[in-house]
Amino acid sequence: MKKILIVSDAWEPQVNGVVTTLKHLVKELKSQGYTVDLVSTNDAKIKIPTPYPDVYIAFGGKKPKDVVPHYDYLHIATPEGSVGKKYLNYAIKNKLKFTTGYHTKWPEFLHAMYKIPMKLTYWYMRKLHKHSSAVLVPTQTAGTELAQQGFKNAVTWTRGVDRDQFTLNLFPDNYIVCVSRVSKEKNLDDFCKLETGFDKVLVGDGPYLEELKKKYPYITYTGVKHGKELAEYYSNAKCFVFPSKSDTFGVVMIESMACGTPVAAYPVTGPLDVIDFGKTGYMSDSLEDAVDKCLDLNRSLVWEYSKKWTWEESANQFRKSLIKINYHTSKPQ
Repeated sequence: MKKILIVSDAWEPQVNGVVTTLKHLVKELKSQGYTVDLVSTNDAKIKIPTPYPDVYIAFGGKKPKDVVPHYDYLHIATPEGSVGKKYLNYAIKNKLKFTTGYHTKWPEFLHAMYKIPMKLTYWYMRKLHKHSSAVLVPTQTAGTELAQQGFKNAVTWTRGVDRDQFTLNLFPDNYIVCVSRVSKEKNLDDFCKLETGFDKVLVGDGPYLEELKKKYPYITYTGVKHGKELAEYYSNAKCFVFPSKSDTFGVVMIESMACGTPVAAYPVTGPLDVIDFGKTGYMSDSLEDAVDKCLDLNRSLVWEYSKKWTWEESANQFRKSLIKINYHTSKPQ
């Protein structure tokens, strides 16, 4: 059976959509008989901390020349990261074929945070992904946006949800919820400022948490939650609010839907492909309006529509993206 190597700067103990996706991907591929290994910042000898908890710039660790030749397929999930870039340069130098991941709208994020011109960052992102046989994006909208920016090889790779962990609840409590990494680019102020008759609960941690607590002391902040406890925050909420405008997907949305909890969001990349408008949630330039409309949705129908999102299908799409391209058959020495 073929052997797959995944390279990612995002891995446990980080808590984010990239890690969630890769964890389930590895599990599903192994269940299909593949040998799957992952190289991450955990393997590095030198770790330089960043403002984000558990996120590092990494140096040292495993050398690509000692690792890559033992595998048939190579996927670089984070070519923009320090570890991903190292393996990217090795693959290009040795003329190996590989796929890459596009998980975050970096140009938009860097422009919003630091006013870096998007023209410059899109040029750099095109350079990073130029030699990739397939740039895996989570939605068709994300792929269309990249095509408009000059990318030639975007392929859709959707996400899934653990249906054993997240289950339908028809009788929610009197609050709305947002589950997110608590960082500035997630646009969480818009959630905190919402004018509704419900309590607001924010689940997650990150470098922006203390500032939010000072600005909005009336919000309930739970910190990071996992497993059954996380599922209960989703299922007991009247509505899930997804205020981000920089995500390419938003796994948290389909986790909420798998509990029957509808999603209110802006009409942007991610929600446009994930939300079945008027069935699993609403999108509007006014989050208040979207929340109000979500309250009238049938939670059983929300849950039913969420069934299309499975990690098995996600893994199948990933696997097909590997099989379709002609990987290196003579491995470098």
